Amino acid sequence: MTRPPPKHIEVVDDAMAEVLRAKTGAQRLAIASGMYASARRMLISHLKAENPQWSDPQISAEAARRLSHGAV
Repeated sequence: MTRPPPKHIEVVDDAMAEVLRAKTGAQRLAIASGMYASARRMLISHLKAENPQWSDPQISAEAARRLSHGAV
C-alpha cells in the first residue's frame, strides 16, 4: 500500500541551517554520503528480514531499485 505524499513541506530549523551553511561543500557531501550509506544498510536489513528466501544479489538489486526510484 502506497501512502499519499505529505501535504506539508518540512523546513530546516534556522539554527541547523546556519550550521550547515558553515560547512564546506566537501563536508556536506560527506554527510549526505553517510546518510545514503545508512539508509542502504537499513533497507538491506529490512529486505532480508521480509524476504529470507532471497539471495544476496536479489536483495542488492531490490535495494538499488528502491534507492534509485525504479531507475535501475
